[in-house]
Amino acid sequence: MFEEEDYGVDESLIVSTKTEYDAEENVLRPKAMSDYVGQQKVKENLGVYIAAAKARGEALDHVLLYGPPGLGKTTLSHIIANELGVSIKLTSGPAIERSGDLAAILTNLNDGDVLFIDEIHRLNRSVEEILYSAMEDYALDIIVGKGPSARNIRFALKKFTLIGATTRVGMLAAPLRDRFGIINRLEMYTPAELQEIVSRSAKALDISIEDEAAAEIARRSRGTPRIANRLLKRVRDFSLVKGNVTITREDARFALSRLEIDELGLDETDRNLLRALIEKFNGGPTGLETLAATINEDANTIEDVYEPYLLQLGFIARTPRGRICLKDGYAHMGLQPSLKAKRQISIFETDDE
Repeated sequence: MFEEEDYGVDESLIVSTKTEYDAEENVLRPKAMSDYVGQQKVKENLGVYIAAAKARGEALDHVLLYGPPGLGKTTLSHIIANELGVSIKLTSGPAIERSGDLAAILTNLNDGDVLFIDEIHRLNRSVEEILYSAMEDYALDIIVGKGPSARNIRFALKKFTLIGATTRVGMLAAPLRDRFGIINRLEMYTPAELQEIVSRSAKALDISIEDEAAAEIARRSRGTPRIANRLLKRVRDFSLVKGNVTITREDARFALSRLEIDELGLDETDRNLLRALIEKFNGGPTGLETLAATINEDANTIEDVYEPYLLQLGFIARTPRGRICLKDGYAHMGLQPSLKAKRQISIFETDDE
């Protein structure tokens, strides 16, 4: 609940848009579920939920999308709104500082509209509590007056769909998480899926690219479409300056080597992290904050951006005592674990079994 005097919002914090994307800024974003590559189970299930909601003439149930950054949570939210034939309003958790800001957004939604909140785990607790009744009862509770004369007034909201996106689902309060009727985890993409994305993006950008070059970019994209599209643009730059009309595999390899991205997609920060674990801490275990300070990187960035891929590759592991480097991590760096490190890895593998 919030007090009446708090009821106000800075409109600059809200981005209101139709489901059609801006031609320049969103040229790479698919607009329909059929054009969205990967996440097959998520797409199929969402297709059923959307069709059922439209058949009933009701708003789609609230949707929570979670997973590592860059996997297409925002894009998928736009597609959901597009498939529903409604408008979408975009905002983020850190941008909504007051409960009145959120209230103003909610009261301006039309029937069936989609409200997308990125980084929803970063909502202020007072703001988050406004969502409870809004999501469950489509109502706002407003406190009028102060002290003994204060009273509660409930305002009805139009039925809407909240889509929350987060990279840290564990940080969501249980009451908020439980109010989402549809919860989907987005998984890392396969090289084949990323190659399809690279080829599609190249076509959208009017770039000619060989299949082998697209595969090379895909293989080094850490399972993430956002990174694949970024690398495609940088490879295009190198190829263009060299005077090539079509991006070749040699162009891709040359550009990616200049960007210091190796065969598995690891960049200098990844290698610094592995190097610090191995050389400074004898393979670990090492706490996240200590590791972050050692390589001069933000702890949240390590946890959200770098660790998921290293964990997927089996290069590192999280243990109750901290991070440790595993055998494959040593091998990738061309190093051998010490006896102490071997014992640590053995203990982890035994406990994991």
